[in-house]
Amino acid sequence: MTRVAVSGAGGRMGRLVAETVAATPGLDLVAGFDPAHAGAVCGGITISADPAVVGAAEVVVEFTTPGVVMANLAQWRRQGVHAVVGTSGFDAARIEALQASWGSGPPNCLVVPNFSIGAILMMRFAEMAAPHFAASEIIELHHDRKADAPSGTALNTASRIVAAGGRQERRVESSEALAGARGGDAGPRVHSVRLPGLLAHQEVLFGSEGETLTIRHDTTDRASFLPGVLLAVRAVAGLSEPVTVGLEQILGL
Repeated sequence: MTRVAVSGAGGRMGRLVAETVAATPGLDLVAGFDPAHAGAVCGGITISADPAVVGAAEVVVEFTTPGVVMANLAQWRRQGVHAVVGTSGFDAARIEALQASWGSGPPNCLVVPNFSIGAILMMRFAEMAAPHFAASEIIELHHDRKADAPSGTALNTASRIVAAGGRQERRVESSEALAGARGGDAGPRVHSVRLPGLLAHQEVLFGSEGETLTIRHDTTDRASFLPGVLLAVRAVAGLSEPVTVGLEQILGL
């Protein structure tokens, strides 16, 4: 039986993860941490504002915000708890900072830009396509309460396209009449859409002379993240590196 805590247990995703862990054979939900929702009951446990409660767990699932996640992870590291991180905002610089501060394991830390198996395959397909096209752009679309832009999935996709040899051989002769219209430059240009009615969606567009390729993934229910979360919780203790990014290693991709 693996003892699990959830950090951010009162949030939309944190609450769903806590309830799922509590109902999953082989996992034991032992703590929930969330200062903003202290005293609420979730998954049969009372959420606490005291980070010390996480020390009762073997694995903590972190679903908070970019502004607090690094301090939380430092706390979990000191408590010797393996961390599975679903909080967004982990660009290359933040990953480097985490690797430097985490040091050697155990415990281990697994940062997951997207727990959706379909989204992971979308990124892998984009990586495979990257060296075969002249240029690429990314459009990510999320609900209007998402805390950051661009999404962690978009940033991870962009970095993988660059690492795979993706080129950006486009000829853009027009200037921006509206600042930001061309998106942010992460190798591929990245465009962020925030609208009510959306959940999580991403398109990767590739172009060469005479042809284009579009790879798109749509998440329509947060339940799609849960198999990936459970997979990460069960696997994090056995990872070979103290800090790992993505579920690809676990999935054999």
